[in-house]
Amino acid sequence: MELATTLTSQTVQNAIREIGINPDYWYPVGWANKLQPGHIMPVTIWKQAIAVFRDTDGQLHALDDACAHKGVALHKGQIQGKHLLCPYHGWEFNGAGQCVKIPYLPETHKLPCAQVRSYPVREKYNLIWIFPGDASLATSIPLPEIPEFDDPDCLMVPIPAHFQAHFTICNENTMDVFHGFLHKNLQGWFDPVLTSLKTTESSVHADYRVSYKGVMTKILGLSDRGDEVTTRTVTLHYQYPHYHSSLEGVSSLYLMRSPMGATETKSFTLMFLRLNLPKWLVQPFKPLISAYIWRFLFSKFLDQDIEMMESEQRTYSNNPQRRYVEINPAIIALQKVMMRQYEQYRRKTLSSQLSGNQQGESLS
Repeated sequence: MELATTLTSQTVQNAIREIGINPDYWYPVGWANKLQPGHIMPVTIWKQAIAVFRDTDGQLHALDDACAHKGVALHKGQIQGKHLLCPYHGWEFNGAGQCVKIPYLPETHKLPCAQVRSYPVREKYNLIWIFPGDASLATSIPLPEIPEFDDPDCLMVPIPAHFQAHFTICNENTMDVFHGFLHKNLQGWFDPVLTSLKTTESSVHADYRVSYKGVMTKILGLSDRGDEVTTRTVTLHYQYPHYHSSLEGVSSLYLMRSPMGATETKSFTLMFLRLNLPKWLVQPFKPLISAYIWRFLFSKFLDQDIEMMESEQRTYSNNPQRRYVEINPAIIALQKVMMRQYEQYRRKTLSSQLSGNQQGESLS
């Protein structure tokens, strides 16, 4: 559905800062190359503590980070072959979360029915993905498509981020191109104009016309000269719960959001650039160039954004009744999608609970 791009005053519904996630999607939890065989990584997806481990064969597994015996954090344990051993009593769990051995119990003795919840887990784009919702849906829900990942002509810049803010605040920051004012000392964009806005049940698509001028303009290949103003279109596509944005073929950015809790969010972002530099110069030094671009150019933009988002969260936490005004229709459309996804999941959960109760009553 196409929406008007007119900037008009609208009151923000503070309920947006209280919603949870729809867990029936794939969420990134860590960089795959950081988890070596025989090691465990503790992660959190919307208040769910999960122990991700790579067995000695290199296979990934994800279990609730709580032993079925005493509730001890499993990520503090150790890996033995394909199994995870609890650090407290050495109870041994396989990748499906089943207790397969208790060291002080005779082998001939029947094991207790001790089960830890397991989660679907995948490895793609050098990211570890977990499906925290209904596991039966995991195979039907696709991961984001990132065609540039295997494009040798693109320079990939991995961008980690950690925010002390609700995921909706972080998502709004990404959709809000009008905050270029914040980055004016970094030669960011200016004079943004929202030119197109479309939405569906689970997505928002927005085009902004923006202007650039300065050294960054030349580095990114937006213009041959940095002293002239050049105008380009930035396209943002939010497909719940992740983003893709592009700048007229010059850059492409995939932002995968990982909500941890009510005031904590992580992001795993892959930026792809087509630099205005000779290929013979770029190819041998891609890792070094990537690290340089992130550390000395784009990390400064992110630092400024983090400061604003965390300030917004602190103000809301101190006074949830305070009212706010928004004039960007893209932000309002984004809020509606996020709230709709959460409400859909809540209705599904409630319906499942009612159905279970009715079945229980009929059996009794």
